Amino acid sequence: MANSNVQRFKWDEMPKEKLNDLIDRRMITCKKVMLTHVYLKKGAVVPMHAHDNEQITYILEGKIKFWIESEDAEPITLGPGEVLTLPSNLPHKAEALKDTLDVDIFAPPREDWLNKDDDYLRG
Repeated sequence: MANSNVQRFKWDEMPKEKLNDLIDRRMITCKKVMLTHVYLKKGAVVPMHAHDNEQITYILEGKIKFWIESEDAEPITLGPGEVLTLPSNLPHKAEALKDTLDVDIFAPPREDWLNKDDDYLRG
C-alpha cells in the first residue's frame, strides 16, 4: 500500500476473544475510533453500564433489546439493518433475543476493552 499508515483487515482472520459462554468479539482499533464485531448468543446479557465513549450500534444479524438509562425504561428492540446511537456516559443494558452479530463503533477507542478491564462482560 502506498501509505504506511493504511491497514487492511479481514474479519475472518481477526482473533475472536471469548468474553463468556455467550459473548465473543473482534476489534479493529485506530487512534481515534474502534470498530468491533460483537457475537451474542440468544440470552446473552450486557449488564447496565456507561462509558465516556460515544457508541454506534449496528445490527447485522439477529435481534437485541436495549434499556436506556434504567432497567425500568421501555426497551428498544433492534433487528438487522437497524442502528442505535448512544452519547457519552449514557447508562444502557442489552439482551440478545436471537443469536446476534452486532457492529459497535466507539470514539475514542474503549481503553477498558483494550486493557481487558471490562469485568462487566466477563464470566
